[in-house]
Amino acid sequence: MENKRYLGIDIGSTTFKAVLLSENGAVERTVYRRTQPVDSGKVACTGRCSGCGACGGGSARKLALEFMRAAGIKSFGDLSAVVVTGSQIVEDTRKFIPFDFQVSEVTAHVAGAKFLHPDVDAIIDCGGQDSKCMVYNPSMKLWTSMMSGVCAAGTGSFLDSVAAKLGVRVEDVADKVNYESGAEFSSVCAVLSATSINKFKNRVPVGDLLAGACKAQARTILNSVGQLLLNAPGRKILFQGGVAFNKAVAFFLKKLTGSEIVIPQYHEVMGALGAAVIARQLDGLRAKGTLDLSKVEYEPTRGKSTLLRIKSTRHDFFSSDKSKPLVWRNLFFPTELLNAFGCRIRTLETYAALFGRKSDKVKEALGRAAQKGFDGQTCSFLRMLEGMDLEKPDYIVSTMQPCQQAERVFADLARTYHVEDRLYSLQTPVSAQSRGAIETIADGLAESVALMEKALGRKLDPARLEEACVLSNEAAGLAKKCQELRFTSPPLVRGAEAIYNAVVFSQLWGTQELVDIQKAYYEELLAKKAWAEERYSIEDTHRLLWLHLPPFYDTKHLNFLESTCNAPIIFEETNFVGWDPLDPKDPYRSLARKLLQSGFLDPAQRVEYVRRAVPAGKFNGVVLYTHGFGRCSLADRAFSKHIRETLDAIGCPLLALEGDCMDASIDPCSTTTKISSFVEALNLSRYGNIFGKVNA
Repeated sequence: MENKRYLGIDIGSTTFKAVLLSENGAVERTVYRRTQPVDSGKVACTGRCSGCGACGGGSARKLALEFMRAAGIKSFGDLSAVVVTGSQIVEDTRKFIPFDFQVSEVTAHVAGAKFLHPDVDAIIDCGGQDSKCMVYNPSMKLWTSMMSGVCAAGTGSFLDSVAAKLGVRVEDVADKVNYESGAEFSSVCAVLSATSINKFKNRVPVGDLLAGACKAQARTILNSVGQLLLNAPGRKILFQGGVAFNKAVAFFLKKLTGSEIVIPQYHEVMGALGAAVIARQLDGLRAKGTLDLSKVEYEPTRGKSTLLRIKSTRHDFFSSDKSKPLVWRNLFFPTELLNAFGCRIRTLETYAALFGRKSDKVKEALGRAAQKGFDGQTCSFLRMLEGMDLEKPDYIVSTMQPCQQAERVFADLARTYHVEDRLYSLQTPVSAQSRGAIETIADGLAESVALMEKALGRKLDPARLEEACVLSNEAAGLAKKCQELRFTSPPLVRGAEAIYNAVVFSQLWGTQELVDIQKAYYEELLAKKAWAEERYSIEDTHRLLWLHLPPFYDTKHLNFLESTCNAPIIFEETNFVGWDPLDPKDPYRSLARKLLQSGFLDPAQRVEYVRRAVPAGKFNGVVLYTHGFGRCSLADRAFSKHIRETLDAIGCPLLALEGDCMDASIDPCSTTTKISSFVEALNLSRYGNIFGKVNA
């Protein structure tokens, strides 16, 4: 094709951007246009999208065709490649715009920035819906990134709102700012900030109000994504996106960071420019015929272990055998004791998770919890429990660590069900290195048994406890063999499925049932290994380690990571077994040691497990799901900082995904962008391009 041309399109929440690139890499044409809401009323498809524009997709197509025709291009077929990006690219977009590839906004902005400034190593992008920070890590030879969460603070929408309330055109804000003003406003929430500013509009000069708003904007950008710029004053940072029109925000970013803030040419269409650059790269790779975009496959047989797990779950959580006392436990109290006691066990967090995919039950439970006073500051697992109808227990056991909020909710539930005198909270130290930690826990376990014996009117048979320890050791040995098999093999099973095994949290420890499940699983993995090794080597795919839990209400994010982005989850933290074998003759100290060695009570030990696992499993990326947006004690800001620093030191990138394991209503819309940009960075580091494997 003569005179090859490449089109990049970026459809964001507030604007449509497009860039046309020539064969030799010259920018021929750009457009930046505010989008309008679709008119109200039923949208009837006429099949004539180029002249209709009644729906969002049709409107985008109409804008794209107008842009192309102004450049002398009649149809999409006259272009060598089309790449799209932006938050408004959805499944139906391809019906309207026949694109060749969809790239994440993060990667598109990096590509655009490097096209204009090849030496750039730090970028802040602020658009209408989110803000992003991208920093090049030379030791890993890839770009790391962060995106803002669910709040509009720090985005273009915030300034739009402020300008509208003050009766100022958003384009005129920077010219009206009083740069010497000391006015300060909240940067916590877009709505609260705009409301706070509005309250002062009749008492404080507009220039001061706008200064406070722009300072809040700059501060919020750094609060949400600026930690990547930590300890790097004096570097050059490219500031791009629609908000970069506002030079006042750039001014305050410079003051806050101590860095040079550069607003590049084409800053407002940088995502579309990057998409056009990537379209040119894609065309070059296709011309060579070396790009391999085939998906990773898995041995498809559904194994016996899955059926055994399903049977076990139904029996454990829905049994009504009144001959056995019902004991509530949290995830960490040793089940070997309870199984030796012959109890029915109800692990409350797991019980809540069982209903995670039943949206109606989740909404109902969270609503009931809210009426009792448990709002979004309370963990959604615990809110579920406060809003569910639970079978009254005969006894309750929990641990103080790692979640004190859970301990208090357990105490509240004990009062609700009038069993306050049948609640035992095991004192667990915050560190495995604490003096006397093993003895403290061992004494606590012995005390809990004595109190249960008195409350339940039955004795714990020492022989049964000894047997439970033996069975636990056998199951742990098999779990470690499964772990080793997966660490040293090509992808054997989908992580999106395996994560729900969560063997470390199983309430079957100390039973023959768990031994049978793990034995069946190991045999299945052996068969899957033989199948996989006929098709792949360990070096043929990405290898990801998943930390913490998944969103229980939907597997879409894990499926997107593995299936769409073609980046297999090789192993999951919830299936890691790393404790020493139990001594059946010394069960309490052994169980205390197991509790301390599981990793979840001691964050430092947990980080060390991950550090050792990365080379052992040849992982080239780690994903941490931060339940509760970093408020959960198992995935809080301190832990994510610690794990990031540790992984940085060994050259392994971390993707931190904020969300909620139970409440889909606050699921961030940026999650898939974060995932795709992470995998694109891995592709670029491993294969030299963002698309995937290249055949020699």
